[in-house]
Amino acid sequence: MQPLGDVLRSLNLSSVSAADDVPRAAEQPCPQCNGFGYVRRDVPVGHPDFGKAFPCECRIEILARERLDRLQQMANLGPLTRLTFDTLIPDGRNPETEQHRERFRRAVAAARRFAENPNGWLLLVGAPGCGKTHLAAAVANARLAAGEPVLFVVVPDLLDHLRAAFGPSSEASYDEMFETVRSHPLLILDDLGTQSATPWAQEKLFQLLNARYNLRLPTVLTTNRTLDELDERLRVRLTDPDLAQVCWVEPPRSLALQRLGALPPRIQQMRFETFQVERPGLDADQTGSLRMAVDGARRFVTTPKGWLLFQGPVGSGKTHLAAAIANECLVSGLGATFVGVPDLLDHLRSTFGPESTVTYDELFETIRTAPILILDDLGSHSSTAWAQEKLYQLFNYRYNFNLPTVVTTNLPLESIEPRLASRLGEARLFRVVTDDYRRPSPGRPSARGSSLRDSPPRRRPGTSY
Repeated sequence: MQPLGDVLRSLNLSSVSAADDVPRAAEQPCPQCNGFGYVRRDVPVGHPDFGKAFPCECRIEILARERLDRLQQMANLGPLTRLTFDTLIPDGRNPETEQHRERFRRAVAAARRFAENPNGWLLLVGAPGCGKTHLAAAVANARLAAGEPVLFVVVPDLLDHLRAAFGPSSEASYDEMFETVRSHPLLILDDLGTQSATPWAQEKLFQLLNARYNLRLPTVLTTNRTLDELDERLRVRLTDPDLAQVCWVEPPRSLALQRLGALPPRIQQMRFETFQVERPGLDADQTGSLRMAVDGARRFVTTPKGWLLFQGPVGSGKTHLAAAIANECLVSGLGATFVGVPDLLDHLRSTFGPESTVTYDELFETIRTAPILILDDLGSHSSTAWAQEKLYQLFNYRYNFNLPTVVTTNLPLESIEPRLASRLGEARLFRVVTDDYRRPSPGRPSARGSSLRDSPPRRRPGTSY
């Protein structure tokens, strides 16, 4: 693999032309041209092609092979030429759940479409090791196989070579290198966000992407950062629906969210498809109300706005519906955060420890500003003054900014801390009153009480749900 600096210095698309290529001497002369590389066609005198020399098939094959070699050298792929769509693991590198497999299949389909017709921008987002670089390299190799030029660059390496161009021993100027990358017909930037966040680096990346944004030049980017962690100027361009397609290979988790850990396996398996609406012992009203709850949860996933509150006794299915919302959001690439309230408070307390790698402020800010927050089992936490104050701060912030929030509780509103209950009063309420469906059905006592009630919220002026 050539050093990136050498690639950028020598990169000249006009050099990849058949006129400049000289075929290598064949070990055995071609029987058609006897090694000369050209043939004359057997046509009668007076034919337009009579007496003209045409490239032999052996020369055309050599020229095509050498052109591909030249394109591969200029592409800066090196050993990544082995990463193609054919060598992809069908279900991805983390296929433990259906949501992982479905998300990866969508990412592969998007990358294939881009490789067939490079138009606009493709942003591949995901945690390290999820297959982003493989997909980006597969796009590059597909374009090379089609005989089209491409440049594959790791962002930190690019910035290092641009800095080096200012040195007195540099063979190419900064302007030449920067212009080569900025105007390349197809640019693939790997690992955006892993570069040092110096003002100079941020400014160069903005200039580069802003130029390609204005010129609408095809670009593929990969990042393991959440979109909120990227520079706002870059984020606006990377998420422009008229130009860019954001494809979550695997939802990335910030350092703060990594502290919460992955969703437990049982929670990952809770999907809308596995939610039992028809349960033994339920009357028609209860079954119908459960169906309403499922419909409400599905609508929330389609358009995540406002707040949802699932209220009912233990085992009625509240957590299953909340987890189904989280899993469906993650499959669709939405940044949903699911956490039990007692666990969240424990994680916040642990950040005060000397061994914590995340500060309290970092974790709390990440949670309260999460694009979609799902809080399970409100009311099962210890009701200390500190816990109540933290929950109030969290609820109040999300209430004031009208951030999509889902809450489950087995307490009636009048038993919840008044400041929290006041804000939950504006949520769309689904009251579920059924038996614990985890218990075996034989001998189960009949469900008591009423059915679920879908009550309209008290609306604040200017608020949509």
